Amino acid sequence: MRYISTRGQAPALTFEEAMLSGLARDGGLYVPETIPRMSGDDIRALHGLSYEETAFRVMRPFVGDGFTDEVFADLIAKAYAGFGHGARAPMVQLAPGHFLLELFHGPTLAFKDFAMQLIGQLFQEALERRGERVTIVGATSGDTGSAAIEAFKGLDNVDVFILFPHGRVSEVQRRQMTTPAEANVHALALDGHFDDCQARLKDMFNHFEFRDSVRLAGVNSINWARVLAQVVYYFSAAVSLGAPDRKVSFTVPTGNFGDIFAGYIAKKMGLPIDRLVVATNQNDILHRCLSTGDYKTSEVHPSISPSMDIQVSSNFERALFDAYGRDGAAVAQLMDELKAGGFKVSQGALEALREHFDSARVSEEDTLDTIRTAHATMGELLCPHSAVGVRVGEAQRDPATPMVTLATAHPAKFPDAVEKASGIRPPLPNRMADLYERPERVTRVRNDLAALETLIQERIAK
Repeated sequence: MRYISTRGQAPALTFEEAMLSGLARDGGLYVPETIPRMSGDDIRALHGLSYEETAFRVMRPFVGDGFTDEVFADLIAKAYAGFGHGARAPMVQLAPGHFLLELFHGPTLAFKDFAMQLIGQLFQEALERRGERVTIVGATSGDTGSAAIEAFKGLDNVDVFILFPHGRVSEVQRRQMTTPAEANVHALALDGHFDDCQARLKDMFNHFEFRDSVRLAGVNSINWARVLAQVVYYFSAAVSLGAPDRKVSFTVPTGNFGDIFAGYIAKKMGLPIDRLVVATNQNDILHRCLSTGDYKTSEVHPSISPSMDIQVSSNFERALFDAYGRDGAAVAQLMDELKAGGFKVSQGALEALREHFDSARVSEEDTLDTIRTAHATMGELLCPHSAVGVRVGEAQRDPATPMVTLATAHPAKFPDAVEKASGIRPPLPNRMADLYERPERVTRVRNDLAALETLIQERIAK
């Protein structure tokens, strides 16, 4: 299995090389050269398996010979051992034909744990074997950062620096990043919004002298291994509802397009997915693009669902790569136009995107109303992001096809919004009960590339 760049100018890499590299040297994102297919019988054989066994079968064809079967299975088992639910990704029924996939039972209470816990294990195994050390820099709108810190804290072969937008994440999200005491993790509060964090991250990857001097690696959803790990729960959910002998649709609250792109990969692998529905908050660039073909950035408006407060959705580049017939030069041109404020998707590419993706936008008021209504009528307390998904999923579902909405975070990560809507302040799980008492360790930084690079070089272990 080889991995190629969406911009067509970087060398093809193995799975392990692509994972450790993160972003391609031409600025593109790595994708598999070909997508392995699972037959109906292969999917049927997943019935009754544990989540870990399903994960092994779904991901194994993508990994190549970088990890033996025994080692890969062991790393998967270690990755999910700390989850708070035996099913790892359980489902609850909200209404006839509408199901909620709970992805918040990991150590940091968000869907990012499914990928990040596994990546932590894969990185450590690969780096120990190679005798190497890397510097991981990540950008987060809230959940990726805490999941990365949880996965990599205390590991011998890794330094971790997480950029988050100062004042634009929830208190729980911030504290999950700033309270770990391990010396190899660093929380950096950047003056700006998430797109600024993501832009500086990409700038560092494109500054090759710095990149090579600190052995830079990335664990944002630009990293293919992140997307791959998220493909698994689409299979586990669909199989539990009758796949491959029954089609299933999914609604995904998304900002950076990584989680729903994982669903697209599952579909390309042969999972009978009917529709993939993009659910956005008021920062609705993805919905606007899928509706009109115009991908034009605008001001980011802070919301009660801050992990979706994004205008530059990195993983959308992967979808565009396929929509443009895997033409790297065409994608590179679009990304150049994006630097000037936006681009227009060609009619053919737009039709290709619409073949797989629907979309809708949810206002702040409707998000709060959905939290309130879901608790009153379904007995389910939703985080604001999950509420965006449920609102869209309920409106878009076809009675003939089960709709699965992804619940991306635990409501206790956003207690103010949940309490405002429902009157209930959701408590943190017992293992996090003292989070508000733990001392914080954070560095506030300017939105300046040189200053960031200097800070990182000063703090990495020598």
